[in-house]
Amino acid sequence: MTAPSDATTDLRPTPFAARFPETAGEAIDVYGFAVPLFLVDVDEEYDAIRHRVAVLEFSMLFKWDVRGADAVAVADAVFSRNLRDLAARRIAYGVVVDESGHMLDDVTGTVLADDHVRIIGGNPATVDALRRHAEGRDAEVTEIRDTLGVLSVQGPRSRELLQRLTDRDMSNEAFPYYSYDPAMTVAGIPAHVNRMGFTAELGYEVMVPVERALELWDALFEAGQDLGVQAASAGALMVARVEAGMVMGEVEYDATSTPFECRMGWAVDFDKGDFQGREALLSLKDGVSARVVSVVVDADPDAADGARLVDAGEDVGWVTMAVPSPVLDGKTLGLARVAVGSAKIGTTLALADGAVATVVRTPVYDPDRDRVRS
Repeated sequence: MTAPSDATTDLRPTPFAARFPETAGEAIDVYGFAVPLFLVDVDEEYDAIRHRVAVLEFSMLFKWDVRGADAVAVADAVFSRNLRDLAARRIAYGVVVDESGHMLDDVTGTVLADDHVRIIGGNPATVDALRRHAEGRDAEVTEIRDTLGVLSVQGPRSRELLQRLTDRDMSNEAFPYYSYDPAMTVAGIPAHVNRMGFTAELGYEVMVPVERALELWDALFEAGQDLGVQAASAGALMVARVEAGMVMGEVEYDATSTPFECRMGWAVDFDKGDFQGREALLSLKDGVSARVVSVVVDADPDAADGARLVDAGEDVGWVTMAVPSPVLDGKTLGLARVAVGSAKIGTTLALADGAVATVVRTPVYDPDRDRVRS
């Protein structure tokens, strides 16, 4: 994902905006759409993500369909993961880099058919790369974002909620983590459902035709009242994702970062053969100069957010985002980009105002990812 900006001029309403309550907070720009920082209350929304079930809108992400006999080859020429050998109905999460091996995007890829691949990401540079590699091949790349409404249903009771609205077996065995079903019916609506999320909780992303988006919203809230279902938005999501150590474009990485510096090196499959930036990545993988780490800061989040970090008198990086972490009893938790020599767990770094940031294990929440796989 790419970071939201502060500009809110000429933003588009999302497919679910008609259901946002009057209590919704200030809107921010997420890929050209107006998305509230909160809908009711950040703390209440976070509690639903972690302990009940929350519904968050994800319609804003770019979605690109690659169709044609060469669809898989085109996507594989751009994506760091091996789509050719991807098991049926599995989702691959990886990166797109430029020819110099630096980050453009973190994306998911699914092979819907031999001639149909879907890539979801947050940087238009990804579609530019796809179209370049489609030239002269039997493949067409189409942006389909405006055709779909997407709700992310997250939390320990998300499976229970969706099972009430579909005949499909939603058990862990029948619908495991990072798998998808392109032909489900949810509340009588045709839906593509991915089992994934951005919260480190059990969760699903439900895509439906945009003209039926509000039907989906209404069905989820009607069926989930006794489960404590709660609409949530960007503020609560940021707290959850910082605790989960999940990176965002233009925050934890940008065009100066390599995958090995932003916790995405594991998603580079050198054995798959050639892809955009592969040779550059081979030369860069042993020369990592920075890392993304978690830090606990003895300052409030506003003071810590964006603060420069100093180690032994040297500027070694900065806090990319800081939040009050319920998992840490309200302490300020941040993700930070720091020089590799200052990234060891236990290292103490100084902020300009004298506060101290201590490097801790990433992630601080459910480090073995047991909850998302439950």
